[in-house]
Amino acid sequence: MWQIIGHNRAVSLLQRSLERGALSHAYVFTGPSHVGKMTLALNLAQALNCSADERPCGKCSSCQKITAGNHADVQVIGLTRNGESAEAKLISIDQIRNMQHSASLPPFEGNYKIFIIEGAEFLSTEAANCLLKTLEEPADRVIIILLTTNERLLPATVVSRCQRLEMPPVPFTEIEAALNSQYSLNPPKATLLARLSHGCPGWAFTAAQDDSLLEQHAAKIDRLLEIVNADYDERFAYANQLATQFTHNRALVHETLDLWLEFWRDLLLDGIGCTDIITNIDR
Repeated sequence: MWQIIGHNRAVSLLQRSLERGALSHAYVFTGPSHVGKMTLALNLAQALNCSADERPCGKCSSCQKITAGNHADVQVIGLTRNGESAEAKLISIDQIRNMQHSASLPPFEGNYKIFIIEGAEFLSTEAANCLLKTLEEPADRVIIILLTTNERLLPATVVSRCQRLEMPPVPFTEIEAALNSQYSLNPPKATLLARLSHGCPGWAFTAAQDDSLLEQHAAKIDRLLEIVNADYDERFAYANQLATQFTHNRALVHETLDLWLEFWRDLLLDGIGCTDIITNIDR
């Protein structure tokens, strides 16, 4: 069975394509981080290589190997994959060339070869152009899946040669239900994690198993309140700290600013009595 939370439309489309034998040779799964793109890609890889009647079964040898990440015909390519250093800034052309060489060979133990490009927006220009040649001349029994949080950073020529599946945030009620069914959480914590996940089940499931994520979030809110109650000198010093940090880690600064916006939104919603849709319900 498909393990994805939410995204019924995407699952139905892929299931119908499987039943009709009408799968695309390439897909773009686009949506925020931790929304389920990798889970859906691995589920599709399982369905294509599953030996059961109802695919994916999640129990056969192929499905279990794909879950464990050791199936010979399913490869994940990304910034920290395939021998690249963790400091790599872009997916290199050599990684795509290695993929092309592997794609030219028949499947080793399954029905299809699946190549999942994680963080496809980080393809270098040379790598994207190299990939384009593969997309224009697809090999038999090979499917390429691009995962991206921002498809606008991908060349339009690449996106146009793939079938696009948008994966928007999942309603928090669905995430809360999944947390309650899969983890032994008290109801208030499940509700809090579902709200804080911003529609991304992956974050909620990780936080359910790692209390440090909630602790980090609480520490950030505490720091926000300290700055609100601080004098002007400390406020300007904090602003200067963020500005300096922006040159080194923009994503972290954006995350901080998003947290501020979310907190002020909660205060405004609380002020007008809309407490049923605030995010930081523990405050």
